[in-house]
Amino acid sequence: MMDRRRFLAAGIGAALSAPVLPAFGKTADGALTATDVHVDGYPTVEAVKWIGDTLARETEGRLRIRLYHSGQLGREAEAIDMARFGAIDITRVYSGALNNAFPLTQALCLPYVFDSVPHLRRALDGEVGAAVLGSFAARDLVGLAIYDSGARCFYNTQRPLHVPADLNGLKFRVPGSDIFIQLLRLFGANPTPLSYGAVFSALETRLIDGAENNMRSFHSSRQFEAARFWSQSEHSYAPDLLLMSRRSLDSLAPRDRALVTDVARASVQVMRRLWDESEAAARKAVVEAGVAINEVDVAAFRQAARPLLDDYLNRERIAPLYRAIRDLA
Repeated sequence: MMDRRRFLAAGIGAALSAPVLPAFGKTADGALTATDVHVDGYPTVEAVKWIGDTLARETEGRLRIRLYHSGQLGREAEAIDMARFGAIDITRVYSGALNNAFPLTQALCLPYVFDSVPHLRRALDGEVGAAVLGSFAARDLVGLAIYDSGARCFYNTQRPLHVPADLNGLKFRVPGSDIFIQLLRLFGANPTPLSYGAVFSALETRLIDGAENNMRSFHSSRQFEAARFWSQSEHSYAPDLLLMSRRSLDSLAPRDRALVTDVARASVQVMRRLWDESEAAARKAVVEAGVAINEVDVAAFRQAARPLLDDYLNRERIAPLYRAIRDLA
């Protein structure tokens, strides 16, 4: 397997020498390179594998994907830049990690903007999703697809959380997003930005008291072994984005470009089927492992989050998307 440092050095070198190379992130044998921080078997990983298998079948092996899962090529923040400069071809990234650089993704991460998974999917499949995907073109990326990822909730090592006051004084991991940092402060916690891959050890060593994520990630990352309290806050349904380097896509023949984008869109239904099948199994597994799950006072959390929501609704580009989402509730 290629060493991560060697891969980064080679990929960035390829991007800088773009006039000489017809395909930027491709490996030596011509495969498109894709990354994901999630483990093998995770729904997003399997959906990208499905894309690669479909491309290989449709082109008799001429187009295919070599996928580096489990964060083998680094964190999501690194993957975004690698894709922008063509060092890799495709990456799956959590929308919260994109908020600061791609403002339209903020509308998808706002607290309590979505009421349920069906509500989220209606928005992502329509004009809202199209607007967000289109916004990546301004910075050398192509939005291929949006993978929804369930409700994000709180989990911690200390106690059940019922109202925002229960978070007072607790250190909670958040992604590198101003929205989540501000939200946790409004709830009374101390937000601590960390990469996804650093959360397990931070919980074990008590660097942090808790984090927030979906049930599937809570289980697959094995964070439930350290954090034994899950509180069903459902404060965000922030989805994932599948992105491609604009340089890489443009290097393909027109017919191949169309095939890649069409297959990527089709992978959404594959990912959702896998997600729905595995989320219930993940919940069952963590309960059987002894994790305590409790309901929360959702109205109290909504009220505490309201100042943040009001702030973003005063932003010209976010307010129309928010209204479009709420119209689909």
